[in-house]
Amino acid sequence: MLRKKLFILLLTVLMVAVLAVGCSSGEEIGQNYNGTNNDSSEGETGEEEIVDIEVWSVNEGFKEIDSGSPLYEFIVDEIGVGVISPYVEWNGGKGYTNQLNMRIAAGEMPDMFLPYNGIEYDLAKNGAIEDLTDLLPEYAPNLWELIPDEVWDTVRTNDPTGEGRIYYIPAIRDYGITGGMIRQDWIDKLGLEMPTTQEEYVDVLRAFKNEDPNGNGMQDEIPTGGRENGRWMDHLFAMYGIAMFEGFPDWDIYDGELTNSAVTQNMRDALEFISELYAEGLIDQETFLNDKQAWDGKINSGLVGSYFHWTETVYDRLPQIEAGTGVKADLPVLPVPKVPGYEGFYSHEPTLGPQWVVKSGMEEEKLMATMKFLDNYANQENWEDMYYGVEGMHHKIIDGKRVLLPEDKSTQQVMDVIKAYNHFSLIDFKSNLLMEAVGEEQMEYVEQGIRNMEENQKYVKVIAGNGMPESVYNDYPDIRSNMIYQEYATKIILGEYPIEKFDEFVDRWYETGGEEVTQRARDWYDKLEK
Repeated sequence: MLRKKLFILLLTVLMVAVLAVGCSSGEEIGQNYNGTNNDSSEGETGEEEIVDIEVWSVNEGFKEIDSGSPLYEFIVDEIGVGVISPYVEWNGGKGYTNQLNMRIAAGEMPDMFLPYNGIEYDLAKNGAIEDLTDLLPEYAPNLWELIPDEVWDTVRTNDPTGEGRIYYIPAIRDYGITGGMIRQDWIDKLGLEMPTTQEEYVDVLRAFKNEDPNGNGMQDEIPTGGRENGRWMDHLFAMYGIAMFEGFPDWDIYDGELTNSAVTQNMRDALEFISELYAEGLIDQETFLNDKQAWDGKINSGLVGSYFHWTETVYDRLPQIEAGTGVKADLPVLPVPKVPGYEGFYSHEPTLGPQWVVKSGMEEEKLMATMKFLDNYANQENWEDMYYGVEGMHHKIIDGKRVLLPEDKSTQQVMDVIKAYNHFSLIDFKSNLLMEAVGEEQMEYVEQGIRNMEENQKYVKVIAGNGMPESVYNDYPDIRSNMIYQEYATKIILGEYPIEKFDEFVDRWYETGGEEVTQRARDWYDKLEK
């Protein structure tokens, strides 16, 4: 019966993959997977047998991990398990999803993999992935204890079987990573103060636009802005108490009930305010044309006064600004400006979603090797070594100190499978690691990043939708993708729609699936709170 259910599931997944992301007619299934059993035998020396497991995760162009390669041997030394990780094109998740679904349909599921786009829901319902509830505490205690109890409670709530079991390992982050930032050096040069209210913030943006804070004699400064579809400008929404993830409206408590922030009065007022900023030229007039490269380029060239991103990554931007302008910029966190009638915050979700699932039905030897991998990979004593990777490939030794080499996808093997320090991101470890990893010439930039990491925690709030499963959106792709929201938000901000059209958007949102999705979300939240 299980094989029959699994076969039906696999056919369904494959059909969805073909429709959603398309298949290249000449592409071979798993073209970089050799299909062989790479389990190593016990050698003549009597050493412990090394068992190989196949692991799939994000790979944005790096070399695969194959048996006997430098990173393979490094992982064996650090973790005691062999890891085979074939190259699977990520392509924004589409290429990965396509190849993963084809492997599942062919009955060749990887031993452990990153589930994507909610695929774990159907896999768990059909018994295709392992129930980890009893395995993790016994065989991977480092992992079990690393993840807080309240996060495990969320994972249990998300069990599609309704039995409160654990079918995936979640990624976590114990600090709020994103927030608004502002050029303090520009504020100082213009004789202003750090803004704390919306009115003060707008005054600062006007000064950035009109008073030449970069000192080049041209009115080329961009007070603030973001990217296409209104993304990465969350700081302008945050002051209205809007739950948001990198431009996507999220779920929080409004008027006493769990509600998507897109359809709230908060959002209506925020869009009206942002449209006024745009009309006055205080927002980059190319915001809705900016892709990542274009917007990052404007920030890194020293033209932007205030923006939203990961607050710690100023250590990457500051040297670029200095190289291009000769100015040592100061980019602290922007305190969430106060708006009368609203409690503002930067959204934080400690539970980041599924990181790993394990194939069911493996031989005992393979299953125990997978548990061993998870236990040792989650052991923080190994994290620093895993951060630096293979000597000569990922780092070199200078004056007795490990120094990371520049990223080179043509020579370096993919590290994501062992990046536990990213999958389980802890502010203390990250801060200490950053201080240890850089040389004197970079220290001033890193110190700003660490300052921002710590300062940002004053303004973040864990939103009520933290950890909500993707399955609440099943059958309603337009709600999941925020397509309707982006259409109306873009036109309202650009002035093509009056703010009154927001009410039409709310009606459309509920009519095209929002009502059902909201009920599912509230049912999930009620179950979580019990």
